[in-house]
This record gives sequence, C-alpha cells and structure tokens, in this order.
Amino acid sequence: MEMILERLTSIATVVGLVLVGAVAWNRTARAGYESAEYETIETDGKYEIREYPDLMIVATTTKIDAQGRDGSFMKLFRYISGANEAKQKISMTTPVFMENDRAESEVQMGFVMPSEVAAGSVPTPSGEDVVVRKRAGGRFAVLRFSGRLSAKLAKEQEAKLRAWMKSKGLEADVPNHASETATAVPQTAMSDSSGVEAASYDPPFTPAPLRRNEVLIRLK
Repeated sequence: MEMILERLTSIATVVGLVLVGAVAWNRTARAGYESAEYETIETDGKYEIREYPDLMIVATTTKIDAQGRDGSFMKLFRYISGANEAKQKISMTTPVFMENDRAESEVQMGFVMPSEVAAGSVPTPSGEDVVVRKRAGGRFAVLRFSGRLSAKLAKEQEAKLRAWMKSKGLEADVPNHASETATAVPQTAMSDSSGVEAASYDPPFTPAPLRRNEVLIRLK
C-alpha cells in the first residue's frame, strides 16, 4: 500500500511539474509578441472595461469555426511575410481579432499591425481578399475565457458578457465603419458589423485549457 501511495505521489508530482512548465512556456510564448495596447478602466473578476486606441489591422473574411484552416490565416500570414506592395516583413502580434461580418456565419479575421508599422505607412496587400483598415478606438466590455474558440463558445461567452453589462447598466454600441480606411476589398464588407469581437492570443497548438480568448463588445 505504501509503495502504491509513493508511486501515485510521484506521478502527481510529475504531472504537476509538466502543467506548471506548460503554463510558464505558454506565458513566455505570448510575451514574445507585441500585444495590442489598451487601458484597463475597471476589473470585475474575468470581466473588464477597456479603452482601446485606434489600431491598424490587416483582415480577411473567414468562418470562426474554420480556425483559419480555410486558408484565411495563411492569407494574413503571407501578407506579414512580405506579400504586400512594399515586400515588407512585419512582426506577428497578439491578439488575432475576429469581428462579425454581414453574414452571421462569417467573421473578419484581423492581425494588428505593430505600433512601429502603424505609425508609418502600412503597406498595401498584394493578395486577394485582404484589406488594411482602421479598427476605431473606444471603450469595450471584455470577458476573458479559455477553451478552443468556436462560434458556439463565443456566443455563450457573449451572452454572459451581455448579462454582466446589463447588471452594470452598460449599453452596447454598433460602430459605423463607413469612416474606416480600407483597401483591396469593397468597403461594404465591413459596413454592417455587430460591434462584437472575439480575440485569440495563442497559436493553434496551445492546449485548450491554457488558451486565452476574449469576447469584446463596444460600449456607448
């Protein structure tokens, strides 16, 4: 019996060390990328109110459940790898934003431009179905959660966030994208957005329990 307990203790110790190592590695991996700037106005557990500045984003249309496997992620990756008119290589950043498009099943997947690139001239995409646009700054309600991001999970978390907003007396705002800068695709592709976004911070191989996801709703 004593030997069995010793073995179980050893196994538990190894598992614990592996988990701690995985968490530490994941945080280190995230820390290697520039992250979109924001100011935290209020924190309530996993809920936050944030103030974002204007961000420059390169985006394309995808389905959230495709997880980028439909080629959308590679379109954006090719852009930052030099598939642009300036043939400029651009650093990867976090998070990857996904915003509802006019079709409910579709989203605009967007990479945030690094601050150094955004401060200058963002190169025009040379690939098809890729747009450079401004994500208008503003105040957002945010809920952080783990798991592998899907349309179902995002909707569940959105419902929780809206309930929290209601308890705080916060109202959602639907942004007008007509004033946003866009190139390479028709402006109408973003003209009827819901003002709800999902954000993913981790590479695809990150285990679901360690993933950092967020749902964001623009506030009035």
